[in-house]
Amino acid sequence: MKKYISTSVGFLRLIAFLEGVSFLILLFIAMPVKYVLGNDALVKTVGQAHGLLFVLLIVITLFVGYEKQWKLTGITFKVLASSIIPFGTFYVDYKILRKL
Repeated sequence: MKKYISTSVGFLRLIAFLEGVSFLILLFIAMPVKYVLGNDALVKTVGQAHGLLFVLLIVITLFVGYEKQWKLTGITFKVLASSIIPFGTFYVDYKILRKL
């Protein structure tokens, strides 16, 4: 866990993981509960957490991209685009971020 907090790329990986998990919980647990059972409490709670993590991921990605001098159309774009695709953050972490 210390390696994820001690470096900027590690922190980006941690936030990307949390954002990806919150997105999957929102899509595959909270939304079905809302539309099948009619209870939207989980969507409100998980949705707020996901929204905060999403914005945090964008800010940290831009910060790390600037710090590491990534091109905006390169790694930075891939990390940002992965945040709107289910399982995207896990793929980008496996293919790109863990190697940094």
